[in-house]
Amino acid sequence: MPPEAEDAARTAENGDGPLVSIVTPSFNMGGFIEETIQSVLSQDYPHIEYIVVDGGSTDGTLDILRRSASRLRYVSEPDRGQTDAINKGFRLSRGSIFGFLCADDTYLPGAVSTAVRHLLANPGLAGIYGEGYLVAENGANLGRYPTRDFDPDLLKTECFICQPAAFLRREAFVDAGMMDVDLHCGLDYDLWIRLAKRRHTLLKVDQYLATSRMHRGAKTLRQRAAVFKASVDLLKHYYGYAPFAHVYGYCSALVDPRDGFFDPVPPSLLKYAFALLYGSFRNPRQLRRFWKEWFELGSPRLSAKWKRAR
Repeated sequence: MPPEAEDAARTAENGDGPLVSIVTPSFNMGGFIEETIQSVLSQDYPHIEYIVVDGGSTDGTLDILRRSASRLRYVSEPDRGQTDAINKGFRLSRGSIFGFLCADDTYLPGAVSTAVRHLLANPGLAGIYGEGYLVAENGANLGRYPTRDFDPDLLKTECFICQPAAFLRREAFVDAGMMDVDLHCGLDYDLWIRLAKRRHTLLKVDQYLATSRMHRGAKTLRQRAAVFKASVDLLKHYYGYAPFAHVYGYCSALVDPRDGFFDPVPPSLLKYAFALLYGSFRNPRQLRRFWKEWFELGSPRLSAKWKRAR
């Protein structure tokens, strides 16, 4: 780290750093939210404003929030979903650095101070994101979240940012339009694309900053088809093209109810045929491009499956 970055880091650690606002959207996550709260309250950075926006939970979440009421702010009332809750919490906040942490994810020790250190050292950045671990329902480590260095063009094909490990400057979040309250799936992917479209740059740092919990109640597993459909719609809307990987994921999820993470979904001729039809429907002006992608990505997988079957 350059000398000016080290000076900035010491400034933050000495108690003169910027206020960081963390918002947790919550609804009936009583089995996880206490761990999430403690991961925020135990951070070593001294200037954190923590706000939990609950959608009216009935599972004991409010009892947990009341126990920590002296160290955080919370509201509990019906809302329009996760994106609405994040925006509501943001409007209540004052920090120049902003992060949102879902009620089943956690920060790792030093996450906030690491984010502040890098943002102070890089004033031109809209935000930073770090590495993250995928963890099971009981917290067991399942492996690394598949992050990559920030590349706006890569967003055309994949979401490579670990959302709980991301921190943004307040003005960048506002400039991007905040969260889209009409979205209930793919909400972070949509935000990263809009930031990139506004020519904002994020920095990937090598430190592990957060955990992303994989459990059968998680939206990404429980609503797998809706998640892939949201990605198809987002990419078609912003870039005019729905890539094969997302189209196949959606078609596969419609055909096969397995979650694709704990229960792998094997390829099949039906899924690839369905993807060809649906992808052609979604990309009528780029049929040759999609067919080429379908053939290059789909054929090897099917061939491998048939060889194993023999």
